[in-house]
Amino acid sequence: MTNVAGGARWWVAGDLNGFFGLFTNVLLNVIVLTTLCLYVVQLPPDTVYGRVLPALGIALPLGNLFYAYLAWQLAKKEGRSDVTAMPYGPSVPHMFIVVLVIMLPTYLATDDPMLAYQAGLAWCFIIGVIVLIGAFVGPWIRRVTPRAAMLGTLAGISIAFISMRPAFQMWEVPWIGLACLAIVLIAWTANKRLPGGIPGGLAAVILGAAIGWIAAAFGWSDYMKGDQVTKAFESFGLHLPFFSSHVFSGLASIGPLLATAIPLGIYNFTEAMNNVESASAAGDNYNLRKILLADGLGAIVGSMLGSPFPPAVYIGHPGWKAVGGRIGYSLATGVFIALVCFLGLTALLLNVIPLVAILPILLYIGLVIGAQAFQASPSNHAPAVVLAIIPNVAEWAKISMDSALQVAGSSAEKVGFAALAQVGVVYQGMALLGGGSVLAGMVLGSMAAFIIDHKLRHAAFAAFAGAALAYVGLIHAPQLMWGASPLVALGYAMFGVLCLAAEFTDRKATA
Repeated sequence: MTNVAGGARWWVAGDLNGFFGLFTNVLLNVIVLTTLCLYVVQLPPDTVYGRVLPALGIALPLGNLFYAYLAWQLAKKEGRSDVTAMPYGPSVPHMFIVVLVIMLPTYLATDDPMLAYQAGLAWCFIIGVIVLIGAFVGPWIRRVTPRAAMLGTLAGISIAFISMRPAFQMWEVPWIGLACLAIVLIAWTANKRLPGGIPGGLAAVILGAAIGWIAAAFGWSDYMKGDQVTKAFESFGLHLPFFSSHVFSGLASIGPLLATAIPLGIYNFTEAMNNVESASAAGDNYNLRKILLADGLGAIVGSMLGSPFPPAVYIGHPGWKAVGGRIGYSLATGVFIALVCFLGLTALLLNVIPLVAILPILLYIGLVIGAQAFQASPSNHAPAVVLAIIPNVAEWAKISMDSALQVAGSSAEKVGFAALAQVGVVYQGMALLGGGSVLAGMVLGSMAAFIIDHKLRHAAFAAFAGAALAYVGLIHAPQLMWGASPLVALGYAMFGVLCLAAEFTDRKATA
C-alpha cells in the first residue's frame, strides 16, 4: 500500500468498513433520486440513465478525489496516519426539493417533463453559484459561532432527517432490520471484530440479503421479488456524460427559481460549515473554503453535464472515522458510484439488496452525529445543543404532517389551525419554528451558548442577526421576501434588547 507522509496510507483495513458504509449511503440516495426522476417527474428512462446518472458519475467521483487529496495534504502537514477524508455525495434535502418544489410544479403546469428537467438544471446551477459565494463568508461565520450551535443544528438534521425515516422503515420489516442493526452496532459501537475480519457494513448487507432471499425462496415472505431482478437488467448498458445547453434554457426563467435557490444555497454552505466543524471536533481540521469551493463547482459542473442534483460534503465524518475509514474509502466510493451510474446498475442493486439491510447504516450515522454534539461541546452548553436541535425536529414534523394531509386530499389550511390546536397540534408555531431550520438552529443555539457563558452582548448580536434573517424570510418563514416574518423579527429584536439591558445592569452593579 502506498504511504504518505507521517505513515498514513492510501488504503487501510478500516477503509473497507468506511467504503461499505459510505458507498451504501450514497448508493441509496442515487437509487432514491433515480426513482424520483422516473416516477414523480416522469422523465424518460433515456434521460435518467443517459444524462442524469452519468453526470453524477462525473461530479461525485471528482469530489471524492478532491476530498481524498485534502486528507492526504492534512496527513502530510500534521504527520498523522489517522486522517479521515470528508464524505461526499448528492445533497439529500435538495434531492427532494428540486424534484417536488422545482421540477414537479413545472411538469404539472406544462405537461412537459423536459421543461421540468431544464428548470431543475438551472436551479442546481444557481445553488452552485451561491455556495461558491459562501466560500468567502463561511470561514468568518464559523469563527464567530459557538460549536454547540453548529453541532447542535447538525444533530437536529441527523436525528430528524437521517435517523427517523430509516428507523421507521426498519420497523416495517423488523425481522431483517433488527438483525442488520445488531451487526452494525456490534461491529461499530462495540468495535467487535467479526468472523474473518468482514466489515460491519458489508456483513449487515449480506445478512439482510440472505434473510430476504431465503424467506422468498421458501415462500415465507414476498419482500424480495425475483421477477423484478430480471426486469432491472433492462437499464444495464454503458452511458457516458456530455455537455449540453439545457441548463441555459432553464436559466431563461431564472426569477421563480431564486426564491428557493438563495435560501437553500445558504443552507448548503451552512451545513458544509457545520460538517467541517464536526470533522474538526473529531480531530481533522479541514479548510472550509476549499470544501465549499468543491461543493459549488460540483453543482455547477453536474448541472452542465445534466444532473439537477447538487452534490455536497456529507454529514457523518466522525462515524466513518470511528469505523476505521481513512483516505481510501472516499476514493473507492467515487469509483464504484461512477461505475453504477455509467452502467445503469441502480435498478439492479435495488432489487438484489433489500433496502432494509442498508437502513441501519444510516441510523448509525445519525446516532453518532447526534451524540457528538454533546460530546464535543462544553458540558454546560448542553441546553444550547438541545435548543439548536428543535427547529429541525419542527421542520421534520411539519413536512410529515403536510405530506399526510396532502395524501388525504387536504391541508392544514383546509382542516383549520383552530381544529388542529384542539387535538394538540400547534401547526402555525411548528411551521414558523421549522422555517429555515438549519440557520434557525444555529441562531438559537448561539444565543443560548453566549448567555450560558455570560456573553450577553454576543447573545444580543446573535438575536439581532436572527431578527434580520426572519424579516427577509431566511428563517421562520415560508418564503423569501421582504417583511416575511415581522413578528418573529420583533421577538428576536426584543430578545436582543433584553440581553443588552442585562449586560448594562451587570456592568452597573460591578462598577
